Amino acid sequence: MFKRLFSTAMIAKTPVSTGPRHLVNITSLSQDEFLSLVSKAEQFKRIAKSGDTATIQANHNKLLGKLVALLFSKRSTRTRISTEGAAAHFGAQPMFLGKDDIQLGTNECIEDTTRVISSMTSCIFARVNSHNDIQELCKYSSVPIINALCDKYHPLQAITDILSIKEAFGKTEGLKLAWIGDANNVFNDLCIASLKSGISVSVLVPEGISIDESVVADAQTLVGASNGLLKFEVYNKPTDALKNANVVVTDTWISMGEEGQAAAKLKQFAGYQIDQKMVKEGGVNSDWRFMHCLPRHQEEVADDVFYGSQSIVFEEAENRLYAAMAVIDAFVVNKGNLLQK
Repeated sequence: MFKRLFSTAMIAKTPVSTGPRHLVNITSLSQDEFLSLVSKAEQFKRIAKSGDTATIQANHNKLLGKLVALLFSKRSTRTRISTEGAAAHFGAQPMFLGKDDIQLGTNECIEDTTRVISSMTSCIFARVNSHNDIQELCKYSSVPIINALCDKYHPLQAITDILSIKEAFGKTEGLKLAWIGDANNVFNDLCIASLKSGISVSVLVPEGISIDESVVADAQTLVGASNGLLKFEVYNKPTDALKNANVVVTDTWISMGEEGQAAAKLKQFAGYQIDQKMVKEGGVNSDWRFMHCLPRHQEEVADDVFYGSQSIVFEEAENRLYAAMAVIDAFVVNKGNLLQK
């Protein structure tokens, strides 16, 4: 099977630690660990859809009486709903801590805040501005920190997206994913997640946009260890990037906090809107699917693709719930032992 082709040393960067295990990014997971999270998400979705009350009740008892903190410095729709829903599934009480709700950044430093919150909760979902904030939280927390988005990574979305691809195609190995747009936090984790799932990656970014060097290095390592089964390629023309693609993905061109750069970015991304004409001329595979982590803006993708029969954006959005369930089960219930059943 594909997943046996990689050596553990090549696919994981997990530091040895006596403290809780945190979810920072997909690179920090071995391939088997990442695939286990996707499988767990798939399993929790089956349980939820089947209405298996006995299993649901058993899961509900696992964190009964516990608190799950949602430390959010950025607004959210899917992340908030999915993390609160996942916490409730395990019997925990979700506690939303917005930037205007607590003393952090006003009268209290991140170390003191983290020590206090982690002393009363079973984990902290952190949706923050800077990757440095995630690192600081991990440094001082006595419970797992789950990166629910920072400016460099978005691991929950990557788990979600691979589950969505697996559902759409019945497999992941041997597929090709084409990313059209900005080389942002969503791309950084999805790129590595795709390669760890046996999916080749082609990237189209405009001139002046650079891909994070560490992501490129990790991608090339995975490709080199795949015995020629994987490719990671960067292109300048949509037709080159889209050739034979099974999955076409984009994301917002203007991330939260970049509103002041809107005019410049829209000019930079002129001609990058994904529409039926682009994908047809690009020669995508006949069974192609479109994904976007939302919220979507008109300039990124035309209605004929976003609402078209190839789009799985709303299935993708729902899957955020099951990804959050998988992460709570692995990092909190199983205390970071991701391969535990």
